[in-house]
Amino acid sequence: MNILSEIKRKAKTNHARVGVGIGDISEKLIRSAEKATEYADVVFIGDEEKIRATGTGIDIIHSTAPSKALVELLYTGEINGAIRGTLSATKTLSILKKTFGIGKIYRVALLETAGGIPFFLAPVGIDEGNSVDGKIEMLKRSVEYISRLGFELKVGVLSGGRVEDRGRDNTVDLTLDVAESVTQIANEFGIDAKNYSILIEDAIREANFIMAPDGISGNLIFRTLVFLGGGHGYGAPVLMEKVFVDTSRARGDYSKAIMLASALFKPGV
Repeated sequence: MNILSEIKRKAKTNHARVGVGIGDISEKLIRSAEKATEYADVVFIGDEEKIRATGTGIDIIHSTAPSKALVELLYTGEINGAIRGTLSATKTLSILKKTFGIGKIYRVALLETAGGIPFFLAPVGIDEGNSVDGKIEMLKRSVEYISRLGFELKVGVLSGGRVEDRGRDNTVDLTLDVAESVTQIANEFGIDAKNYSILIEDAIREANFIMAPDGISGNLIFRTLVFLGGGHGYGAPVLMEKVFVDTSRARGDYSKAIMLASALFKPGV
């Protein structure tokens, strides 16, 4: 199954109402959201006067506290999905946790290599998935969440070195141990997982979900691919019932995130 083609198809079929948070005004963001109207009914949340000054015809919900408004609109069901946009990550995710009673945020990013290979990546938050238990919880949530798109995950688990590197460094040894444990436990839960050690170039040819050694390396993989390596980021959905897609304020183009949010919408949730 072509992951991106299926996501586009689902997005067009759902044509969900997706809210985009607007803090700093970005002309590129506005124009990219306008392009995404084939996938969703887009609405901006932020300062109406400043947003309207860009000449956009997209619907706007005025708010001087857009982080709070975006989350509340998602909570009440007035929008089917939310995109963080250019709002503060710390502030917006904190409001999201409090409003929905979430103890721990888990996110999984959808990326595409410069060669056109799409894959999911986690963890991407620097404080996420830094233990065996955290990684297993993330995998179980990801399997359930991504099933909305009709895909079965094939997981490539990474560590900080090759198997034969054991003994060279204690930190590397720890990542090797964690990767082995995560792979074994994931398979016991019925998740198709394989340990690729540090060989991400092998994993990407066979797996559609890459599990990084920790949140820091996952964030670096994302940034290197998207900002330096000619790849693309589609956003990082928070693994929760409602659809909230986290985005980097550095990205500019939000059409892919809007498409993903619309595809993930599950009527009745």
